[in-house]
Amino acid sequence: MTGQFQLTDDQLAIQEMARRFTADHITPFAAEWDEKHHFPREVIQKTGELGFGAIYVSEESGGIALGRLEAALIMEAMAYGCPATSAYVSIHNMAAWMIDRFGGDEVKAKFLPRMVTMEHIASYALTEPGSGSDAAGLKTTARLDGDHYVLNGTKQFISGGGFNDIYVCMVRTGEHKSRGITCLVVEKDTPGVSFGAPEKKLGWNASPTAQVIFEDARVPVENRVGAEGDGFRFAMAGLDGGRLNIGACSLGGAQRCLDEAIAYTKDRQQFDQPIADFQNTQFMLADMATELEAARALLYLAAVKVTDNAPDKTRFSAMAKRLATDSGSNVVNNALQLFGGYGYLKDYPIERFWRDLRVHSILEGTNQVMRMIVGRDLLRQ
Repeated sequence: MTGQFQLTDDQLAIQEMARRFTADHITPFAAEWDEKHHFPREVIQKTGELGFGAIYVSEESGGIALGRLEAALIMEAMAYGCPATSAYVSIHNMAAWMIDRFGGDEVKAKFLPRMVTMEHIASYALTEPGSGSDAAGLKTTARLDGDHYVLNGTKQFISGGGFNDIYVCMVRTGEHKSRGITCLVVEKDTPGVSFGAPEKKLGWNASPTAQVIFEDARVPVENRVGAEGDGFRFAMAGLDGGRLNIGACSLGGAQRCLDEAIAYTKDRQQFDQPIADFQNTQFMLADMATELEAARALLYLAAVKVTDNAPDKTRFSAMAKRLATDSGSNVVNNALQLFGGYGYLKDYPIERFWRDLRVHSILEGTNQVMRMIVGRDLLRQ
């Protein structure tokens, strides 16, 4: 195979590095993290040693300046062990990229050096209790007072809320729905910043989620990313890459479950033969593998489009995210079926992936919103 469908030697090396790291540091421990609701901060910070804290941050800012396909390969490899941990690394990268891509020298110098190494881990704070899919409907206000903004409001469903050091926040500085939104970097120990109790969730138990609450929190103007009113544009630009990464997390989790199902069906005997010998099993495995490869091909294509800044990058990111997350959940669901009653037990990893992948069709834009983006773009032509 040649051309666009073949990974380069460099890409294969990056993929192999991420796979080795996952096999050594994530896969053996992920079930325990899930069971004990343990946030593996030290493991996430260790990914920083590989450059995974700044995958598509520029070299000038200390990043490794890779493309979105390389990022997807890394996320896919890490999700093979734990989708929640992989997604957490993705969120940090989205925050770091936004500061590097849109921030001035001052804000970059202040935050990026410790984010690149993952000494400081970042959250992305857009969603609010009343604004999910309608992201521009956010209400958190930032009022200018001298050389500070005074923040009031609440952010909802923030990965790393209460644990992370840095919060890249979208806040309201003007009346206009989308052009009245500004991007500010808020530090955890800022007076007036507090956090809700960790949410009790179906999955992603290795990744803490909580509200971020602002009560007259004073944030220096120097922490602003870009110009006032440009925040919503930055937030949407960040989401193209975030959607690819979350789709890649679904691919990695689904690939793990397919591999587990193949091994299990060869081993499990019923009616005096392995269940892998039954045509129904073979057909299910064939469909799972086909769905996964189709979703992977579209996701890799979309990733190249985002790297190249192609005019249709947002449509392709939305299509790829929708297909990868729906297909991923479907593959895991079928893997659980092939395991039978054992698939429902926590002795096997399938049920954890079933729980962890479910949220992927909601976050970074619901799959209904993905369809809306694609449909509108098609009709605009």
